[in-house]
Amino acid sequence: MRLFGDLMPFEDALKTIMEHVVPVARTEKAALDDSFGRVLAEDVSALQDIPPFNRSGVDGFAVVASDTDQASPDDQVPLELADTVYAGSAPANAVVPSRCVKIATGARVPPGADAVVMVEDTITESRRVSVLKPVRPGENVDRIGSDISKGEMLINTGALLHASRVGVLASQGISSVTVYSRPKVAILPTGEEIVEPGRELSGSQIYDINSHTLSAMVRLNGCEPVLLPIAGDCLEDLENKMEHALRADMVLTSGGSSVGEKDLIMDIMEARGRVFFHGVRIKPGKPTTFSEMAGRPVLGMPGNPTTCLIVAYLFMAPALRKLARLPQQPSRVVNAVMAKKVTGSYSRTQFLTVRIEDGKVHPVFKESSAITSMSRAEGYVVVPENAEINEGSPVEVVLF
Repeated sequence: MRLFGDLMPFEDALKTIMEHVVPVARTEKAALDDSFGRVLAEDVSALQDIPPFNRSGVDGFAVVASDTDQASPDDQVPLELADTVYAGSAPANAVVPSRCVKIATGARVPPGADAVVMVEDTITESRRVSVLKPVRPGENVDRIGSDISKGEMLINTGALLHASRVGVLASQGISSVTVYSRPKVAILPTGEEIVEPGRELSGSQIYDINSHTLSAMVRLNGCEPVLLPIAGDCLEDLENKMEHALRADMVLTSGGSSVGEKDLIMDIMEARGRVFFHGVRIKPGKPTTFSEMAGRPVLGMPGNPTTCLIVAYLFMAPALRKLARLPQQPSRVVNAVMAKKVTGSYSRTQFLTVRIEDGKVHPVFKESSAITSMSRAEGYVVVPENAEINEGSPVEVVLF
């Protein structure tokens, strides 16, 4: 039986993983409507001015501003209505002194006009428009290029394409962009005792939970999961499946990373790669391992479902986001008080899964194999090594 060596502190383990994950370099074209949430792989400069013409910012009347200098409710300025222009149509007539053109919001301002009077500041009677308030040159007019000037840098390489940036691309008539490819992440489950959902169970078999929770989190963090068949507790079978897994950009294994007789992942890692750590000073998650094989990072996750998912939140998610060139997500933290006394683990930092009710924090962790511990949890509380948190003590809950 292999024994754990010196357990690596949590912070050092996370730093080690992040140092050895290299962002994906492959790129591909994505249609505009498929680019949301992707990372831009090219600089995008403006192809045209926005607005592409002087346009009205309000519903009103396009005028020569100097005509309105003396306008007031008691001294109304009369103008002749010469035309009407709507958004999407071109003005048929220029505006000359003593005349105006009715104009809709977003419509092109006619030649000769240098301001727009809001409809609320006018009185219309047939072809006569009385102006009640003066306007300055440029008032209520969105000037050509005032938002975006042709040739200016719009979005830089590496930017995450959220909704407003997709809108900026659309404003330029861009229908597709070059983005970084979604990294492929192989998920390799191990163990004779697990079978795929949908198949009949026999003996003491259980369904494979980890492949599917990990797959969901891989997608959530901008990568594409590649689910591999379950590897049995046989070194040859595991080596063959690992060979396929290493075609991906990163490999996740579940199970086989502890120190039992059939925990064979470490044998392969030690024989074919470089092991950075085997065992982390955390609870749960002690058997977590990390190595590099064939130039690919390989994160060995514990087999117990709750532990596996917690390790995924702590280590896998940040690594995947770096791999996919996505920005790291800041922790969402809420303050509450502990509902009951909690005693920490000897020489290990504990990540205690909890739920919050009426401002009180209730532990929900049952045991490492209980997936309901995570399904009912809203987040976790960090309990330092050899520490106690008394009932009523204030705590920070890191939300999932």
